[in-house]
Amino acid sequence: MYVVDLKGKNGIVFGVANEHSIAWAIAKMLHGAGARLTITYQNERFGERVSQMTESMKDVHLIECDVSKDESIEAAFDDVKREYGNLDLVLHSVAYANKDDLKGEFSKTTRSSFLMSLDISAYSLIPIVKHAAPLMERGGSIVTMTFQASERVFPGYNVMGTAKAALENEVRQLASEFGWRNIRVNAISAGPLETLASRGIYGFLTMRSIHAEKAPLKRNVTHEEVAKTALFLCSDLSSGITGSVIPVDAGYHIMAL
Repeated sequence: MYVVDLKGKNGIVFGVANEHSIAWAIAKMLHGAGARLTITYQNERFGERVSQMTESMKDVHLIECDVSKDESIEAAFDDVKREYGNLDLVLHSVAYANKDDLKGEFSKTTRSSFLMSLDISAYSLIPIVKHAAPLMERGGSIVTMTFQASERVFPGYNVMGTAKAALENEVRQLASEFGWRNIRVNAISAGPLETLASRGIYGFLTMRSIHAEKAPLKRNVTHEEVAKTALFLCSDLSSGITGSVIPVDAGYHIMAL
């Protein structure tokens, strides 16, 4: 089914919460291309759901990991080392903000909410890469998820835009640091996709409507289109790409009016 062959590749996916997660669409795409995957879940409640989702998939390993805790991240990669020995692919698709911080005035963001959003949505990539790199003995690809609110104001996105800006800077920093080891770090900037999390963003439906109206392709993108781009970035077809933010938004990012 897929031109890209990831047989013999080992990967870990962070961010699968339910069937609507972007991480889930990407995990299915990577698995369909032949990769052996470890899929993490945040806690026991999510673990039961992810277990049901992956029941029919072969070569999928499930482990609990709370990315807000260093010891949990370290334990996850210890588990991956025992399971596979080495690692080739990492997907970081993790973001969180309090629902109340995704509406109203940005200046009213509290210190605690700001720190939590930046910790989970941006900082978490750093220890994940730190622990993944020693397992990537033959090089590898690390992909994270961002959004255009890193550069422009989207009413209702508020502190998450700040988190995505930090995340994109991390992509460049980490790509520079680990490039000599043939470890590539890139981000996908997806258009507004319907997920359970996105439904909590004030004005999200309006955002999708405007994207579809203004984008050159005159539509919104799909989970599958984002997943195909992740597949490309995880494959040798993208061997010369690192430190980049790849837009998958039907061309919306090029438009001024």
